[in-house]
Amino acid sequence: MLKILLRKQLYELNSSLFYDSKKGKTRSKASAVLLIVLYALLMVVVIGGIFTCLAVSICKPFVGMGLDWLYFDIMTLMALFLGVFGSVFNTYSSLYKAKDNDLMLSLPIPTKYVLISRLTGVYLMGLMFSAVVMLPTVIVYFVIAQPAFSGVVGALLLTVLVSVFVFILSCLLGWVVAKISVRLKSKSLIIVILSLVFFGLYYFVCFNAYELLQELIVNALTVGDKIMDSAYVLYIIGDCGRGGVLSMLYVTLAVGILFIITYRILARNFIKIATTSDRAARREYRAQTAKMRSASSALLHRELSRFLASPTYMLNCALGTPILIIAGALLLIKGPDLIELVGMLPFSDDSLTVMMAIGICIIAALNDLTAPSVSLEGKNLWIAQSLPVSPREVLHAKLRLHMLLTVTPELFCSVCVCITFRPDFVTGLLCVALPIVFTLFIAAFGLVINLKNPNLNWQTEAVAVKQSIGVLIAMLGGFVIAAVLGVGCYLLYSKLGSIAFLAIAIAVLGILAALELKWINTRGSEIFRYL
Repeated sequence: MLKILLRKQLYELNSSLFYDSKKGKTRSKASAVLLIVLYALLMVVVIGGIFTCLAVSICKPFVGMGLDWLYFDIMTLMALFLGVFGSVFNTYSSLYKAKDNDLMLSLPIPTKYVLISRLTGVYLMGLMFSAVVMLPTVIVYFVIAQPAFSGVVGALLLTVLVSVFVFILSCLLGWVVAKISVRLKSKSLIIVILSLVFFGLYYFVCFNAYELLQELIVNALTVGDKIMDSAYVLYIIGDCGRGGVLSMLYVTLAVGILFIITYRILARNFIKIATTSDRAARREYRAQTAKMRSASSALLHRELSRFLASPTYMLNCALGTPILIIAGALLLIKGPDLIELVGMLPFSDDSLTVMMAIGICIIAALNDLTAPSVSLEGKNLWIAQSLPVSPREVLHAKLRLHMLLTVTPELFCSVCVCITFRPDFVTGLLCVALPIVFTLFIAAFGLVINLKNPNLNWQTEAVAVKQSIGVLIAMLGGFVIAAVLGVGCYLLYSKLGSIAFLAIAIAVLGILAALELKWINTRGSEIFRYL
């Protein structure tokens, strides 16, 4: 029975490779093999290659300074971070909030078998992510340092112990995520905020990784001395990797004890954990007067509610909104430095303002809220079709949501550009107008594409938002139009000047947007009515 449960858990971990959630059927063998090969290339070649390059860059100087242990410390911390990040949400969904927990516990199967099978899945997921870091670490160390037998054993042992510690942390943090998710009132917004924070930290580390690495290598001896003085535990972990016998014993005992404690706690409380429902705190009812809305306002509120209820929709289709706000704030803060930098370029102030306006268009193209908006109606499309409003009003609500979430930060960013570069009044006014007209064109373009190619039979929202050719065409179309504006500015600015170029660009985009809106109001509305 345990073997069957383990096989079931392994299939669930890799179900996306064998089952097409978009079409709702099993993938062909050729398609499954292709996905497996691509996934292996991503994990082994791409991610593994990144950490191999990192290991090569720091192993030789650290080994030369006798800081083998610090090398293992750095790579171990990276393996822990990647392993926990890659498996904690799988732990939450497969151990604490698995959909079939009630079914499995109702079967004549020992509870410990169910627990062991689920924990095996958690361990294997963490092992996969931690091994992507630790295996290159060990191989590079073997090649460069050529350690003795104890060093070989220590490096391999540390790889195993890291995977077990990732398992322990994943179980702990998965439980924390499960507890927090029960009490959150606005889960979607919290998920989006945390995701944006993570993206920001990720790109900060990526942009500063080389400088941080060079600084670490230059000051390695000082860092090593401080760690040995104030964080001796880290030294023991690193010394385990290079073959210190006592350190190997200490780390193994510590991880072993933590593993036993974790398993005993989970075994004792598994039934309670698995049967806990997601009941949020009760709200006290308070009588309130309902506010009457117009039809257009109610439809916009409906679109906004769907947007705020879907982290997938927010993160994939409205990323340009926070970036525009951040870009505007950076212009205000770093404006003098930017002016000094661009002053060395052979451009006039007006042309730089025009280029900044085009840059705002490029960022705005990241927003593609209308592109999946019809598809997101899904099987509930009949509700929108049965409302006592015209299809035209429903479609216009989708356009207004896109404009609301894009034009508002655009205006802020455009004002920041004008404050920083101080163009003349007409140029500044046209630079503010260009991104707005561009956004109207992109919003209407996305809606046209989605009406022509809707996907209403998706299993999850991610399919409609991320796996649609229409969304890809809409986003690439926005970038292409913005690129055309940039090339046009480079080629025609010297002949036309800022005011003439901006006026022509706004006029062309306005005419195209008007044609799109006319199609939406007529042919598009009829398509929506009979979807």
